[in-house]
Amino acid sequence: MMKQMKLTLGGYSCAGNKDINQDAFAAKVPPSHLVNRKGVVAAIADGVSVSEQSQVAAQTAVTQFIQDYYATKSAWSVAKSAASVISPLNHWFFSHNQRNERSQAYVCTFTAFVGKGRQAWFFHVGDSRLLRLRDGKIRCLTRDHLAPFGGSESLSRALGIDSHLELDTKQFEMQEGDVYILATDGLYHHTSDQNLIDQLSNARHCDLEQLSETLCRQALQAGSDDNISALLVRVDDLPEAGLSEAKKLAMELAIPPVMKPGQKIDGLTIRHVLFSGTRSHVYVVENSAGEQFALKAPSAHFDDDLSYLEGFIKEEWIGKSLDHSNIMRMHARPEGSKFAYHLCEYLPGQNLRQWMVDNPRPSLNQVRDIIRETVKALRALQRNDMIHRDIKPENIIIDIHGHVKLIDFGTVQAAGLEEHFGHEKNATPQGSADYIAPEYLLNQTATFKADLFSLAVVMYEMLAGQLPYKTGASRYQIPDDISVWRYRPMRTVRSDLPNWIDLALERACSPVADNRPDSFSEFLEDLNKPNPQLLDRHEAAPLIERDPVFFWKSLSGILALACLALLAKDFI
Repeated sequence: MMKQMKLTLGGYSCAGNKDINQDAFAAKVPPSHLVNRKGVVAAIADGVSVSEQSQVAAQTAVTQFIQDYYATKSAWSVAKSAASVISPLNHWFFSHNQRNERSQAYVCTFTAFVGKGRQAWFFHVGDSRLLRLRDGKIRCLTRDHLAPFGGSESLSRALGIDSHLELDTKQFEMQEGDVYILATDGLYHHTSDQNLIDQLSNARHCDLEQLSETLCRQALQAGSDDNISALLVRVDDLPEAGLSEAKKLAMELAIPPVMKPGQKIDGLTIRHVLFSGTRSHVYVVENSAGEQFALKAPSAHFDDDLSYLEGFIKEEWIGKSLDHSNIMRMHARPEGSKFAYHLCEYLPGQNLRQWMVDNPRPSLNQVRDIIRETVKALRALQRNDMIHRDIKPENIIIDIHGHVKLIDFGTVQAAGLEEHFGHEKNATPQGSADYIAPEYLLNQTATFKADLFSLAVVMYEMLAGQLPYKTGASRYQIPDDISVWRYRPMRTVRSDLPNWIDLALERACSPVADNRPDSFSEFLEDLNKPNPQLLDRHEAAPLIERDPVFFWKSLSGILALACLALLAKDFI
């Protein structure tokens, strides 16, 4: 049985010698599928004493953070998920404070801990603290946001103080046996590191709620005059290092045998074979309700190839996490299935490669319509913190209704996916060499601009029937020097198209990522109307850059006339 991350939590909070407890904490260990996707969360907050409503701020901060964090997209990274929740919270508090007096302000410190896989993160503002006990030593992982004020110190940062929240965050590795302590100043100002070590040394065998209460009562006895809170997180088990969730699933699932029409798998009937190759087999299948799907199964050749099967499992996870009309839907396999396969939306139609064969000289409007639909799919990926990395005509489907669908998630990069399944370091760049962005190929780094580059190359090919760059036949022959990449103006083969379209494509598939548009919407705007800046830059450029063909033809003509003149002079 593969080990999973197991964290145990327990906390205690009391008003101490005060009438109102303005501290708050919350924690959640969700169902196992959410533990794998989003992790375990613990949070603590301390409301400022000058406000009569700070307890509302503290309680709201910890409970709303946890509730909203688990509602974020499963494909998002921990950092993106947390930031997308904390920033609106801060804005809400700040807006409330702008409308109310200081005594009614929503201001509090905030420290959150997220454990996922073998990794942990903290998100912190204010002077509550996250400490760690490891190997008999206490270490404070956060820093207090305090500034001198009137002979003492006051908070320089907290939720609700400013419209812009400057949040401390860090990712680090957990170890089995670690104990993490989230504490407010009422506790840590009145206890010592040695006392924490003594009390927590047997934490693995103790009830953490009772232990938290003991720490708080000791602080009260030591003279604490503030609210006192402690929240403990104990690391009981962690998954094995280097063994991703995808590898575990790949080891457990069997590759289906090659199937024929009429055979069944998991209650699905094979209707006909769409494709059968060395890497995979694709079938049209039908369930008991008469619904049809495409079933993609890996080839038996990869039965011992754990890396390939891991990628196959990742592709399924990505597909199921996406829900957009321009992206092929992927459905869950029947519960209890022992086989590795994808159950996908069935898309009768043709891929863009075949469409290009059927439409060798398409109109600009035809091409723009397809590109707009593809951009919608790429925006959906971007919202899910994903990059496709293999945009090419074969991965764009035009169904029988003319609707565009993006397929093939085997190369998709997703921050949340890497946290969930593990990150393959020094992985070879994926994607077709003809369409892959230079920075991804050369540096193994990709942003949405890599997808933009590939899409611009596809559009160029749709219009011109050729690629914009003369590169090698494989990724190993593509030049390392960006300056070698020379764009081939499209007007040499499509003089009927406006020059500003050529300029827009040249910009979008620039080999330098920073030169490309900063958003997909900016790219679409360049395709809908002339970009004055591009036109001005083009007109100001030397003739050899604006129109190299015309330049060399003109130069050749001038040289020919000069030669004729010299010959004529000799005969005079």
